[in-house]
Amino acid sequence: MKLPRQFFKPLAIGAPQPLTELPVNLERMIHFLPPHVEKMRAKVPDMIPNVDVILGNLEDAIPADQKEAARAGFIELARDNDFGSTGLWTRINCLNSPWILDDITEIVSEVGNKLDVIMLPKVEGPWDIHYLDQFLAQLEAKHEIKKPILIHAILETAEGVNNVVDIAMASPRMHGMSLGPADLAASRGMKTTRVGGGHPAYGVLADNNGNDTKRDFFQQDLWHFTVAKMVDACSAAGIKAFYGPFGDFADLEACEAQFRNAFLLGCAGAWSLHPSQIEIAKTVFSPDPAEVKFALRILEGMPDGTGAVMIDGKMQDDATWKQAKVIADLARIVAEKDPDMAAKYGL
Repeated sequence: MKLPRQFFKPLAIGAPQPLTELPVNLERMIHFLPPHVEKMRAKVPDMIPNVDVILGNLEDAIPADQKEAARAGFIELARDNDFGSTGLWTRINCLNSPWILDDITEIVSEVGNKLDVIMLPKVEGPWDIHYLDQFLAQLEAKHEIKKPILIHAILETAEGVNNVVDIAMASPRMHGMSLGPADLAASRGMKTTRVGGGHPAYGVLADNNGNDTKRDFFQQDLWHFTVAKMVDACSAAGIKAFYGPFGDFADLEACEAQFRNAFLLGCAGAWSLHPSQIEIAKTVFSPDPAEVKFALRILEGMPDGTGAVMIDGKMQDDATWKQAKVIADLARIVAEKDPDMAAKYGL
């Protein structure tokens, strides 16, 4: 662990000053696209105003013989587009892959000033973040990058989950973390081939009431504990937690349910792997208008956040004021980007 006075110092002479606070950005969905596919790159200009984050994927789902094409395609789409308030991210290949060095060096040298976040897969511990942190500082100094490129870790191994607190606090570059359920399931030896979501065999059985009636079975969430653990680690470190992929594109109801669980637990957003999931993420990770209006009434009734008031027969105090502020602050960020939601919120 670095000493407090050293934590926010640049790791290379000439590198930009590390951030002491995360930028306030709306990131309800991280939309993945395969940048080696020309027709997908052609859709980027129309996609920019409709998503919060565009991520060029270089890792899983990109064939080995297309890795270099994906890297080149990402650099091309980064150069050719103005992203405005939409985030530009890339998921590079994992640290033990043969493509990682070229991913980092070529992307930073060519489009480092446009890149907001690098997503790092299969993070095992803070040492992985330290490696990328130092390397990015050196490249930023060499190529005169004006702002620090942030790091987003994917939590997808048992060792990574075990070290989640240390990962979250590893560097001022840490933007946040996403749950990677498929790789994590394999790492843990879980008996499922699903990418996120529940499993029909994972649940609890109602008590035996002593007769022959069929006992009810209640399906449970495989990922509840891990998401909650990730949210705690991220919140304590002042960074963001995200649900990762939901692989069943045909089951929009289940996708929405999984996203909503993550939202209620404290996640800022989720991955969208298919266009149908973009609107789900927008809906789920934008606070409900009725909740926003009630939150605004609490803040109006307790302007300084102290004391207690009665609203609709319910007592509100400093604890509920804090809850209301979380909802109202998020609503204002959503309203800045989404005029339709601004109208629903009355903001």
